[in-house]
Amino acid sequence: MASRRPRAQDLHGNAPDKAETALVLVDVINDLEFPTGPQLLRAALAAGRRLKDLKRRAKRAGVPCIYVNDNFGRWRSDFSAQVQHCLRDGTRGAALVELLLPEPDDYFVLKPKHSAFYETCLSVLLEHLGVRTLVLAGFTTDSCLTFTATDAYVRNYQLVVPRDTSAAASTRAHREALALMRSVLHGKTPPARALTFVRGGSLRIRSTTSARTRSSS
Repeated sequence: MASRRPRAQDLHGNAPDKAETALVLVDVINDLEFPTGPQLLRAALAAGRRLKDLKRRAKRAGVPCIYVNDNFGRWRSDFSAQVQHCLRDGTRGAALVELLLPEPDDYFVLKPKHSAFYETCLSVLLEHLGVRTLVLAGFTTDSCLTFTATDAYVRNYQLVVPRDTSAAASTRAHREALALMRSVLHGKTPPARALTFVRGGSLRIRSTTSARTRSSS
């Protein structure tokens, strides 16, 4: 594993100072106003409900939750402007955004392209927090989640992508993307219910066929 630079003394306000695990929510603040939006909506709402519960459990254990979102070409907007656009402009994704509204102690990163790492401050933030394992969720599995997972893999993060907290426009695309993450990126794709966040920021994954194993150490 590549060596990491010493963590900065202070980078933020009131989110956790140090955690082995972070929950990264990719493009969940999403108006779904694109050609495949109607096909994505139903699956995204089902995934969003499970992601809401996963986030609640993560925060209860002190695991930082990081929203990484497209600016959708709105180069002068900030994150709150994205939220308000989705809720107030009659967008297709309003119900999804209402499910997953950010809280004051969450982190926010705007990204210009598909990957959460490309030309963003995410690497610096994760380094500061001491994160080793990323739990990735959001939309879509076969696009921005896959690009983000690939960039995380080459940066030596352990990957967990709960298979029921993300979605794509088709079931086939979703499953093929998850298969790639398992086979090529060595990620784990358990259901969200199998994840247990431990106070202090570590993560355990309960296998449906074997004893509980630890995904980060």
